Amino acid sequence: MRFKILLSLLVLACMGLAGCSNTVAGAGQDITNAGHAIKKSAQ
Repeated sequence: MRFKILLSLLVLACMGLAGCSNTVAGAGQDITNAGHAIKKSAQ
């Protein structure tokens, strides 16, 4: 019984971490795009 609970929690944690990596990657792209826009407007 403990094994099933532990396995379930592990799967949920992995799913949560996978979702976070997508969010962080998206935020990085947004910051990069903002930097390019600022650089372009400064020229």
